[in-house]
Amino acid sequence: MRVTRGVLLALGVALIGLGGFVLVDTVSPTRYTGLLIWLIGSVIVHDAVIAPIVVGVGLVVRRTGRRVPAAVIVMVQSAVVVGAILSLIVVPEIVAKAKGPRNDTVLPFDYAGRLGAMWLVIAVITAAVVAGYLVWTRRQKVRESTDQV
Repeated sequence: MRVTRGVLLALGVALIGLGGFVLVDTVSPTRYTGLLIWLIGSVIVHDAVIAPIVVGVGLVVRRTGRRVPAAVIVMVQSAVVVGAILSLIVVPEIVAKAKGPRNDTVLPFDYAGRLGAMWLVIAVITAAVVAGYLVWTRRQKVRESTDQV
């Protein structure tokens, strides 16, 4: 375990160093302020929006009254994280479209509708994966019980 941690730590430090080099080499110093604002904003959005939603979803799923497998909770939380991140990507387009672009060809789609469809697809896929997992685990339990007889 210590060796694995050491390797991961060294890899992380190397990647941070590479990122710093690429930053200094490719980004104009005049853009550092905007980049810093974006990085601070991403931390705030993660800690103030995404993390509490994921924790809340986990609590709601756990309090459904029945024992919910940990894998199901992880699947649902993963779907929420994917949806939240994609929403964060799409919301600026929705806001820009609402303000009215200077050029109609820049934002030609119905981004709000597509965001709703994306959440629906994520919900359907998550429900299918959870159902498949529950069926698979029940079959495994049935096999184990028949193998012991």
